[in-house]
Parts: sequence; structure tokens; C-alpha cells
Amino acid sequence: MTGIYRKYVKRMLDIIISLAVITGLSPVYIITALLVRKKLGSPVLFTQPRPGYGEKIFRMYKFRSMTDERDENGKLLPDEVRLTSFGAKLRSTSLDELPEMFNILKGDMSLVGPRPQLVRDIVFMTDEQRRRAETRPGLTGLAQINGRNAISWDRKLAYDLEYIGKESFFTDLKIFFGTFAAVLKHDDINMEGEATALDLGDWLLKEGRITQEKYEAGQQDAKKLLDAFNKV
Repeated sequence: MTGIYRKYVKRMLDIIISLAVITGLSPVYIITALLVRKKLGSPVLFTQPRPGYGEKIFRMYKFRSMTDERDENGKLLPDEVRLTSFGAKLRSTSLDELPEMFNILKGDMSLVGPRPQLVRDIVFMTDEQRRRAETRPGLTGLAQINGRNAISWDRKLAYDLEYIGKESFFTDLKIFFGTFAAVLKHDDINMEGEATALDLGDWLLKEGRITQEKYEAGQQDAKKLLDAFNKV
């Protein structure tokens, strides 16, 4: 039953709801885009490669929430410097996520599922944790209604695997409505003491779970995946 729901019913609901949101909230899209353009500059949209179903990489769309400020050597400044108060509000209200509705409409994502992490995150996951790619990534998921980014990576990935075993219409319905409560709280956006959520590799290194050598090897593996994607 899960396969039928995932392939037909869930996909149909994704198309209907994403179209309704894009159409119904078109004024919000326009106003947000204008504010981003005024306060953060162009481009208005931030696109980034993310692994999706079966770890196939796609480009995810978001409203940008950080500036492009760089140091004298042309290197981007730290996130906490580039994240403005306006950008922080976009993130806390999840308005920056609205363009992902187009990813859902295209079939890259679903309304509910494990959040699409960075390409450089999957290279640090165990084989069991990478099972999260057995379904489409979602705009929201089980981890998002249970602490969002404030929880540890261990718990976040455990929630993703729990979802894989429970995926159904009623589970998705519960997560969908639970998301509204999580967004209204306007907290749990980042890990404690961090301006933005740490990547999995950075977190593992900080926790002493991997060596610097393994960390650098993982970064190289991620770079190879991205280089291959960009050549397509």
C-alpha cells in the first residue's frame, strides 16, 4: 500500500496542493521577492544542488536570506555576518522555503518527507542513514515537527528513517498540520550557539566523531559528486 500511495496518491496531492499554494499565495511570492531584491540584492532566488529520491541531485529553490559579502581575498564572510535580521525573519517564518513549491510541482520534492540535505552531508551518512533517499525529500518532515534544526544530527536522521517506515496518508496529514504549529513557534531554526545549522560533516568533526583526515576525504567525495552534476 505504501508504494501505491507514494507513487500515485501522494504525487497527485503534491501537484494539486503546490499549484493551489503557488496560485493562491502569488501576492506573497511577489512581495517577498521585491523585499529580498530591495534588502539583499539580486539574485532573488538562491539555488543549490540537493540529493533527492535515490540520491539523484536536483536544484532546490529558495528565497535568498544572506548577502554575498566577501573579504579582501574574495572569500565569503561567515554565515553569522551575512545573515541579516531580515534574512533571519525569512527563515523563522519559513517564507524562504516558498519557492520549493515549484520543486514539488516538478516532482523533485514532496510536501512531506525527509528534508533534502546538502550533497556534502550524504557522504558522511551511514548506509542505513542513506535509506532516507528511498522516498522523495519533503518541504517538511518528521524532524521538522520535533525540533527542526535545534536537534542533533543523530535524532534528525533517526526521525527520517522512522518516517520511511511509517510513510502513509495519515502520517503525512499529521506532519502537515504539525508543521503549522512548528512554524508559528518561530524557534528551533538553528543548533544552539550557531548562526546557522551545522553541516553533518562539520558537526561530526566538532563532536569528535570523525578525524580531520576523514572530514577532508568526505569533502573531496562531495566535490566529485557536485562536479559530475554540474557537467550534466
